[in-house]
Amino acid sequence: MILPATTLLAIGAALLTIWHIVRIGQVRMSEKVLHGSGSSELLARRMRGQLNFVESTPFVIALAALIELAERGGVWLLVIAALFLAGRVVHGIGMDHDYPHKGRQLGTIVTALTLLVLAVAMSLIAFSII
Repeated sequence: MILPATTLLAIGAALLTIWHIVRIGQVRMSEKVLHGSGSSELLARRMRGQLNFVESTPFVIALAALIELAERGGVWLLVIAALFLAGRVVHGIGMDHDYPHKGRQLGTIVTALTLLVLAVAMSLIAFSII
């Protein structure tokens, strides 16, 4: 059984992981930092952005898969997945700044809302409410 929203979400997450790796690698090379973040604040922020991404993404993918396995997915789930991935991009860009950047704030809000919507939806499905 193919889970379309989950599949596209996982593909997008894999591509965003590569994006994070490349961005971190660029700073590592330009600032000659092999391990850790050295004294580079930009590298530390990019590493933290990557960690923020990997902290929430598995839960989003798992919840999307459970919703689709319960045959309750559809266009709404594709939209949520796309918004989540877009939110993670703007969050990553926002993490480059050493001041409260709107991208970081928006990405955080979108991620939290995605987790909340999917958790509530799956709870309602699990208890046969929807």
